[in-house]
Amino acid sequence: MNIHQPLAGCTITGSLRNSIPDFSAVASSLRYQSRALGAMIQSTEDNDDSATASLSFEFKTPHTKPVICKITKWDKSAKQTAVTENIIQAACGLMSVHGRVSGKPQSLGLDYVSTLTATLALQGGAATALGQLRGLSATSNHVSMAAAALLSMGQYIAGATATESPETLFPGSISHPAAPPFISSDGIIFELETLNVEPWQQFWAQIGIHPTLAGNGWTAFLLRYAKAIAPIPDALISALSKHTFRQISEIAINTGMSICSIRTIDERILDKHFAQEWRQGPWAFQAGPGLSSPAFPKQGRHTLPLSGLTVIESCRRIQGPLAGHLLTFLGARVIRIEPPGGDPLRGMPPMADGCSARFDALNQGKIIREIDIKSSAGKAEIKNIVRTADVFLHNWAPGKAAQLGLDYSDLTDLNPALVYGYAAGWSTHEKTPAALHATPGTDFMAQAYSGVAKKIAHSSGTNGGSLFTVLDILGGVVAAQGITIALLSRHLNNMGVRVTSSLMSSATLLCNDDFQDPKQLPDTRSSSKPVINNIYPTRHGKIAIECRDYPTTTRLIQALDIAIDTEEIDFQQSLTKYLFSKTADEWVTIFEQAGIPAAVVIEDLTELQTQARLKSHFNPGSYTRVKSPWSFK
Repeated sequence: MNIHQPLAGCTITGSLRNSIPDFSAVASSLRYQSRALGAMIQSTEDNDDSATASLSFEFKTPHTKPVICKITKWDKSAKQTAVTENIIQAACGLMSVHGRVSGKPQSLGLDYVSTLTATLALQGGAATALGQLRGLSATSNHVSMAAAALLSMGQYIAGATATESPETLFPGSISHPAAPPFISSDGIIFELETLNVEPWQQFWAQIGIHPTLAGNGWTAFLLRYAKAIAPIPDALISALSKHTFRQISEIAINTGMSICSIRTIDERILDKHFAQEWRQGPWAFQAGPGLSSPAFPKQGRHTLPLSGLTVIESCRRIQGPLAGHLLTFLGARVIRIEPPGGDPLRGMPPMADGCSARFDALNQGKIIREIDIKSSAGKAEIKNIVRTADVFLHNWAPGKAAQLGLDYSDLTDLNPALVYGYAAGWSTHEKTPAALHATPGTDFMAQAYSGVAKKIAHSSGTNGGSLFTVLDILGGVVAAQGITIALLSRHLNNMGVRVTSSLMSSATLLCNDDFQDPKQLPDTRSSSKPVINNIYPTRHGKIAIECRDYPTTTRLIQALDIAIDTEEIDFQQSLTKYLFSKTADEWVTIFEQAGIPAAVVIEDLTELQTQARLKSHFNPGSYTRVKSPWSFK
């Protein structure tokens, strides 16, 4: 039995259709996700809050009190100044990390923070309702766009603030910005991927690269996930440019390397299962057997929605561990399964208190169990702890769970009430698309195949996507959200649930507008005055400014208090020259008073914790930890 819409019977009420511009992308993603999950959307005329301060909606199930979900731009205690997606990216360091490859801070060109915020807000609503069913008295929750942005930056902030050899990676300080994707002699832009060094060495040997140079390239290649840089030696990039894409593909197949060209959104839409995946959203829910007794009794001493619930997590890298990390923020007891000797990534510098700061940023607070899941004893141990668990989460390669005897059908025999979460790479369907058979479902390959890389490239003026782990992070948030909704559905429908999400399916959330009828989208045509969306140098620091319409551009000119030619080229030249007369901080104060979206561009991630409107989101220590994005009341 499939549960295509697990929130059927639930209602989302709010001004999600005519929301204020600052929250329009958040509202759009909320509408799409809510409908895909089966919730009924009831639109109201106006937001309950002031004109620009926040966006609120009400989440209601047939068996709970209404839950008020509030979204602000900054922390609740901070002044809610005018913002845009790009302004949040600038203020929270995303532009800095994405710009490490190009050598300058750059926007992702996606409604990335807005999408994360919408996903977290909907999860917060479902979690609060679940908490009520379990005896929690909370009736409201809050999340901010800044909190969502900083959540996505957790690993990078950890690396920059670690006590032992912290990373100092500023866009303008990286001497070798060259990085994938690659370009063939016939002009095809493509990504390569392997998780093991042997295929890499064999591939470059056939290309004609000396083993020592290929080894240097491997070290650089590995840096992508950790540091958002990949200083591939020029000789490797040059060698590939002398071969056709077909020749390179044949060598890749022969050596066990994976290859994927950078596809467009139009190509993605033509995929066999695309229409079905778009309708169902980035999750696939499957109902388990009905339960003879309630999945879990009410308990009256919860402090957080998932307090008292146990999650078993067997995941590596980023997507799955981040999902488990978010569940700990909601109160769950997460038991993390690692191989004997521990996860090798624990030793990846920079270190803090004897552990990789980046690794700890995703796994702090979890209970560690070292188990060899390939051994009979290890599988028996897993099954034993699953008997009393509420959630089992993994991100293994396709087919591995069945191979190990740890698939959903295997574990529901032991625990019919189990929520089984699979954080996949490629598809929420049973089979990976034929074109991707044996291809690792990793962030950068999913960016390439989904069309996200092409969107980022178009915005950034680059050949491909971002080395910021765009889909690993969003995929982790989507996986945690799906599990929370599955837990709510388990209680409402009294049955176990399997929920599958993937990096590929999560990518659809970032292409929301591309897949909708253009007639349903807002008119974004520019007025007679130039629309500003740029980063400018000042006397000290850089400033991001965005004027989306005629009135905001007019206020900018008035705030500058100078006569300025509004022809676009002259305007930009004059603006650039005049902004150099003050510091970025001084200009932001002036522009915020005038209601103009602006922010200092944070290039040094250690400065984030000193920003007045951001510092409440951090916990200091051996590295700077990002707090939970939610608060409940």
